[in-house]
Amino acid sequence: MKRVAVLGANGYIARNLVYVLKRDYPDYELNLYGIEPKSLDNCENYVSVDMTAKEDVKKIDLSCDIVFMFVGKTGSANGFDEYEAFIDVNERTLLNLLNEYRKQKSRARIVYPSTRLVYKGKDEPQREEDEKEFKTVYAINKYACEQYLEQFHRIYDVQYSIFRICIPYGTLIPKASSYGTAEFMLNKAAKGENITIYGDGSVRRTLTYVYDLCKILIEGAISEGCANSVFNVGGEDYSLKDMAELIAKKYGIGIDYVPWPDDALKIESGSTVFDSSKLDALIKNHMTKSRFVEWLK
Repeated sequence: MKRVAVLGANGYIARNLVYVLKRDYPDYELNLYGIEPKSLDNCENYVSVDMTAKEDVKKIDLSCDIVFMFVGKTGSANGFDEYEAFIDVNERTLLNLLNEYRKQKSRARIVYPSTRLVYKGKDEPQREEDEKEFKTVYAINKYACEQYLEQFHRIYDVQYSIFRICIPYGTLIPKASSYGTAEFMLNKAAKGENITIYGDGSVRRTLTYVYDLCKILIEGAISEGCANSVFNVGGEDYSLKDMAELIAKKYGIGIDYVPWPDDALKIESGSTVFDSSKLDALIKNHMTKSRFVEWLK
């Protein structure tokens, strides 16, 4: 049996992960934490915690095997106006966790989800060591957190695994909506509205079905080979145009190609497709069998 703490348990990936843990790993003991008063899915063993406050972080029991750190604030342009919240929610919370980890003398593995936005875009698949570029407050928040984990490991032997995620899609829980490109397109299509794409839609992304993503995070958390390193999460390679055409065909709508707004173009990262061979070699059963086109059906 393993003891697992899920922080930010009411978030999109976290809710799906808890569902998978309960269904596929019934011998795992779960403790859930979030800033909201209660679990959105009425889960037991839930504690309300404000992780921006040091004193509140003491409520988290770190005498466990795995800590999934899903506390965070996402966004692109809004980070420039809401920088205090982005720094507090994305960085201060992790630093508070890391210092509490030391105080409790924890030996848990902290599993941290990072983002494609730390990479400088290019046409070839990205490897973990490829060139970085930070065009938004959120992007540099996430890379800063990656560095905090490495620093605390080097100095205090904090255990961690970082998984960079491109575009997750789908849900195992009704109304647990994803965020990002796929969800934007699907929401428009479901309303009978045309999908809007900036430019020609040629930029590419790696899509990962949420169940596959959850399995990867769980299996990575218990893999010794995944300790104290950074990994790209694999999936399927799609252009935004390809995604939009599949969705538009299913819903009988059109696609509107419009020029890039100046501000959006300045923060666009370009094509980001992941080379996940480093992770694939370590996790043989990490479930990347789902196909976007089949899921749409």
